[in-house]
Amino acid sequence: MVGAVLTQNTAWVNVERAIENLRRAGALSAEAIAALPEPRLAALLRPSGYFNVKARRLQAFCTWYVEAGGLERLRRRRTAPLRRALLAVPGVGPETADDILLYAFGRRVFVIDAYTRRLFGRLGLVPPGLPYEELREVFERALAPRAALYNEYHALIVRHAKEVCGPRPRCGACCLAADCTAGPGLARPEPGSGAAPPPPCSTGSAPWG
Repeated sequence: MVGAVLTQNTAWVNVERAIENLRRAGALSAEAIAALPEPRLAALLRPSGYFNVKARRLQAFCTWYVEAGGLERLRRRRTAPLRRALLAVPGVGPETADDILLYAFGRRVFVIDAYTRRLFGRLGLVPPGLPYEELREVFERALAPRAALYNEYHALIVRHAKEVCGPRPRCGACCLAADCTAGPGLARPEPGSGAAPPPPCSTGSAPWG
């Protein structure tokens, strides 16, 4: 849950450094984070960027978490009211809330992030600018309603977007190149051309076909 808050506007490797700082300081718990002086917390979170803002947001979240009774009480709540409660915490938007619901509480809520928009936008499967909630519903309708599937599918999107479909895409190494509307000239090599085809995707095709 700490990572879900800190990963806003930064790479995960920076979040890991900040979390390690908290661990070394003996402050990797909701109670400890809520009790830290804000300047001290900000200093520990410096590797994650925007550390002053994130210190305020993380303390707001941890204060809410403790006052709400922690994991044992929160996990008894139904998904919809729990999501509304998360969204009411300052600094927690839909993506952060859904990260927490899926990965911390195991709820059947699909996470939409920049990687998802980039990959499926380039594939021509979702229109640009589709509101968050509408795009989330697209995935939840297309995929079987299982938290483990949402977890794995989202993780594979992130991996593909990081390793292949980045801001400067490695289209020649992409297993989806033949179906990608962003690179219509990139088709799979003709048999006998001597060129190696892109590797197969471990996920198979997208759920839309």
